[in-house]
Amino acid sequence: MDSNGNDQQQEGAFIKNVSKKKYVIACAIFASLNSVLLGYASPNHSADVGVMSGAIIFMKEDLKMSEVQQEVLVGILSIISLLGSLAGGKTSDVLGRKWTIALAAIVFQSGAAIMALAPSFTVLMIGRVLAGVGIGFGVMIAPVYIAEISPSVARGSLTSFPEIFINFGILLGYISNFAFSGLPVHINWRIMLGAGILPSIFMGCALFVIPESPRWLVMQQRVDEARVVLSKTNESEREVEERLAEIQEAAGIANAKNYEGKAVWREMINSTPAVKRMLITGCGIQCFQQITGIDATVYYSPTIFKNAGIKTDSELLAATVAVGFTKTMFILLAIILIDKVGRKPLLYVSTIGMTICLLGLSLTLTFMGNGQLGIGLAILSVCGNVAFFSIGIGPICWVLSSEVFPLRLRAQASALGAVGSRVSSGVIAMTFLSVSHAITVGGTFCVFALISALSVAFVYECVPETKWKSLEQIEMLFQNEGNRHGEVQVGVEQPVLR
Repeated sequence: MDSNGNDQQQEGAFIKNVSKKKYVIACAIFASLNSVLLGYASPNHSADVGVMSGAIIFMKEDLKMSEVQQEVLVGILSIISLLGSLAGGKTSDVLGRKWTIALAAIVFQSGAAIMALAPSFTVLMIGRVLAGVGIGFGVMIAPVYIAEISPSVARGSLTSFPEIFINFGILLGYISNFAFSGLPVHINWRIMLGAGILPSIFMGCALFVIPESPRWLVMQQRVDEARVVLSKTNESEREVEERLAEIQEAAGIANAKNYEGKAVWREMINSTPAVKRMLITGCGIQCFQQITGIDATVYYSPTIFKNAGIKTDSELLAATVAVGFTKTMFILLAIILIDKVGRKPLLYVSTIGMTICLLGLSLTLTFMGNGQLGIGLAILSVCGNVAFFSIGIGPICWVLSSEVFPLRLRAQASALGAVGSRVSSGVIAMTFLSVSHAITVGGTFCVFALISALSVAFVYECVPETKWKSLEQIEMLFQNEGNRHGEVQVGVEQPVLR
């Protein structure tokens, strides 16, 4: 009887733990839906990915848009999404993480509806601006919310979800273009843009499922509500109380430092050595993610392959599809490995691998163009660069930038990191063609290789290992003056979710 009772108790505990794991995964998926909008609406200036790649063709014909109007329409989303991300940090501190996600969905829905019904370019721009604000809010808050809701052992994998959903959004944009392009010109682009409302509708429904961040609840002195949320995401009552005590201690420090918007920005500007290290790590990894040239590699891959010697459109398409497939597959692999191998080992593999592939691509384009061997090496180098990016710095930069900041700074400092990422992306995308004309495409990728080599040194010097540590333990990691390379272990947790 005792044996049967123990077996039933263990079975019940197992089912309960599986249920909690599914609950956390569901929360991460719902919070990542706004990232679908980023990929779908495609704020890249060239409009060569996402739904705008097809919709712009019909919009300019229907509304008689000039080239300048087309450029403004496409480019404005990047600028507005930056402002949305900056505003999202303060908004999430005031309204909460969950309701900032809700606000992002509502604002984007409004913008998408206005664009779909726009009778003129002016109205279309109003909708585009609203959509940009919604995307900016959503992209900034998703990693922060997921990091704060997830148990330490699964936080890396779950916080990587937005990166996958961006790629999913790009795919949906292509599907939408294909599905509706055959409709009359005054209807098809409206449906393409209006279809972007669907993910945010799902987001609205998710608000009845996902909880508020327990860390934000503690900051608002709503400790009992925070305990309820933690009990849904952690295995045992002992673990819940330990985590709650850590959060309360961190929140006490935050409240003691006058937790207001002006105080937060003042602390970041006049920061302590520990906060400076956090800002360098969190914002630096965001910038390195982009200035190593990943957007140039992906967006201009047809140009790269033409320089390598590919002539036909079918071969260009096949090579480009191979790049997209590689990117998606290795992001999925990163999600599996990030909480098992750790952040820092994957970052080493990623940055070193990217450096080798970028240097190889530079040498191939410079010395081996227009031959079968050169074409093969170019495709291999581009796919290798994308693969190493996707298994490491691509998703991990969002994980780290949502982990390393203390509770009082997390939302607004993460917003600053997101802005750094978007600005870096825009600068690289807008200057790639000009620089490649000046120093050749091969020379441009040699510059990217040198920057990537610097990122290896940045990872060694500035990035600590955060695997299995709570957010509060990570804060203590940066407080340790002697921990320059992330080797100090601060109360490392043992994994509890499998």
